[in-house]
Amino acid sequence: MKKLLFVLLLMPLSVWGQTAFDGTWRVDLSKAQLPKKPDKYLLQNGTYKCESCAPAYQFKADGQDHKVTGHPYFDTLSVRVVNDKTVELTQKKNGEIVGTDKATVSDDGNQLVDEFTWQPEASNKPQSGKAASTRVAKGPADSHAISGSWRGEKLQDFSQDALIVTYKSTGDGLSMKAGTGESYDAKFDGKDYPFKGDPGVTSVSLKKINANTIEETDKRNGKVIVVSRITISPDGKTMKIDVDDKLHGTTSSFVASKP
Repeated sequence: MKKLLFVLLLMPLSVWGQTAFDGTWRVDLSKAQLPKKPDKYLLQNGTYKCESCAPAYQFKADGQDHKVTGHPYFDTLSVRVVNDKTVELTQKKNGEIVGTDKATVSDDGNQLVDEFTWQPEASNKPQSGKAASTRVAKGPADSHAISGSWRGEKLQDFSQDALIVTYKSTGDGLSMKAGTGESYDAKFDGKDYPFKGDPGVTSVSLKKINANTIEETDKRNGKVIVVSRITISPDGKTMKIDVDDKLHGTTSSFVASKP
C-alpha cells in the first residue's frame, strides 16, 4: 500500500485533476484580431486570379469547373460572375461540392462581404459564416469590382460547431476535439502526432511553456504551416489564441471562453 501511494504521488497532478485548458471553449468572433496583410484578387478580361492564395491560381471565370493543384481542401474551382458587383465561387473535391463563396462589393466599392460555406472532412454537417473586408487598394480601371486588395475587418454568423473546441489533459499532454470533428492527442514533448480530420494539417506537436500557456505547431507533410500560442487567463475564464500563419505570412488572434 505504501509503495502504491508513493507511485501515485509521483504521477502528474493533471492525471487527477483538470488543468487550466480542460473543458469546452467557444470563440467570440467580436474579439477577433484579423490579419493586417490584405487579400488580393483580380477579375479582368474574363479571367479570375487569387494572388494571395497559397498557392496562387488563375483561370477563366466562366462558371465551369477548373482543375486546381496544391490545395488540400479542393481540386476544382469555378467562378461565376453574377453581376458587376457579385461573384460566386464553388469548390469541389472528387466531384463533390465542399465549399461555396458569394462575394459582394458594396455600392460605393469600399466594402466586400463574403458569405461562405464549407464541408469539414471530419463531419457530415456543413458549416457557414460571413466575413467583411475593407478595400485598401483598387484594381485596374477596366476590372470587376472585386479586383484589388482587401483587409479583413469582421467575422460573423458562423455555425456554432465551427466556434467550439474541447481540451482534455492526458497527464503528459493534451487531447483536442473541435466542434467540427477534427482532433488530436499529443504529448508535451515536441514530437509530431497525427492530426485527424483535416486534410490541410497532417501532424501536430505541443510544447508546454508554463501552466497556462502551450505552443502548438501544425504541419502539412512535414512542413510547418501554423504556429499557435494558446494562453489561459489567470482567472481561468478566457483563452487567447495567437496564430502565426506561416503559409500565408499573416498573424491573427482570437479569444474564447467557456459557455
